[in-house]
Amino acid sequence: AAMSRKGVKVLVDSLTRSAKHFNKSEVECLVKLFDTLVARASSDYAGAGFDRTVFRDTLHSAFGMTDGVVLDRVFSIFDRDNDGCITVVEWVEGLGVLLRGTLEEKMKFCFAIYDLNGDGYISREEMFQMLKNSLLIQPADEEPDEGVKDLVEIALKKMASTYLFVPFLLQDHDHDGKLSFTDFEKAVRDENLLLEAFGPCLPDIK
Repeated sequence: AAMSRKGVKVLVDSLTRSAKHFNKSEVECLVKLFDTLVARASSDYAGAGFDRTVFRDTLHSAFGMTDGVVLDRVFSIFDRDNDGCITVVEWVEGLGVLLRGTLEEKMKFCFAIYDLNGDGYISREEMFQMLKNSLLIQPADEEPDEGVKDLVEIALKKMASTYLFVPFLLQDHDHDGKLSFTDFEKAVRDENLLLEAFGPCLPDIK
C-alpha cells in the first residue's frame, strides 16, 4: 500500500541509519526503485515486497550477474526471514553490503554464498558445484567434471585462480577437506582477490 509522505520520510531516515553505506538521497532512490519492482511482482505479497524472479531479473540487468546458483544464493541472503519476499529493509540493507560493504561484510557475504547448505563450512562438494557453474570449459578439454574435481583439490592446498592466472594460497588449515570461515578469512586477508575464489558473486567495479 502507498505510504504517506511522513511514513516514507520515517522509513528513509531509519534505513539511512541501518544501511550505513548509503546517504539519505540514495536511500530515497532505492525506495523508489523498490516500489517500481514491487509493482512488477506478483500480488502474493500484497505490496510488501517482490519475489525471486523480479530480484534475479533486477540483479541480472543492473549488474550483469548471470549465474543462476549465485543469484538464488544472493536472494536467500537478502531474504533474511526466509519468506520468499524481499522487503524494503532487506532490499536497502542487502544492497548496502553487496555494493559498498566493508571487506569484513563482503567476506561474510561471499562465504555464505559458497556455503550452499549453511553448515558453516565450504565442503569439497560445494566447491565443486560453484566452480562447475563459474568456469568455462573448452570443448577440447578433458571431462569437465574431472577437471573441476582437480581444481577443488588444488583449492584445498594451493589454489590456482584460473580466471586470474595467478597462484594464491587458500589453505585448509585443519586438513578436514572443507574450509571454515576462519580459513577463508585468513586467505582473503592475505590476498583480497581470493574473495571470489569459487566464482563471481559480487558486481564488478563498473
